Amino acid sequence: MDLKSNFIDPNIGQTPEGKTINFESTDSIREDELKVFRFDSINQYIKIISNEFIAVCPFSGLPDVAKIKIEYYPEAKIALELKSLKYYLISFKNVGIYQEEVTKRIYTDLKNILKTNRIKITSKYNVRGGLYTTCKEGKI
Repeated sequence: MDLKSNFIDPNIGQTPEGKTINFESTDSIREDELKVFRFDSINQYIKIISNEFIAVCPFSGLPDVAKIKIEYYPEAKIALELKSLKYYLISFKNVGIYQEEVTKRIYTDLKNILKTNRIKITSKYNVRGGLYTTCKEGKI
């Protein structure tokens, strides 16, 4: 069986049913908004939760709404500045990106700026079509 035939790529000949809404590419995600500050406590566990995350399903063009949980230890003695994190998360609002890719992207961007290996991102999406999706990336 050819596995390639099982993959859905909205950019290659796929047409969702119903009305579609235009969305932006992942180039619109503003990782440059992320800011950090010096924080001298490498053993402090930090957890940040946002219940207001929105991105766009690149197949249907419909919004994906999620709760994002960020957990990390500031191994490099730096911590996230919260207002900048909010601006970063808001930059996903009109971006067409799959749920699993959202989790990986946030993980990668935050891991890079925080310079820590002890980081975990969890995205828990609102129900759609009777299906609940939770994605996790990393470990603390």
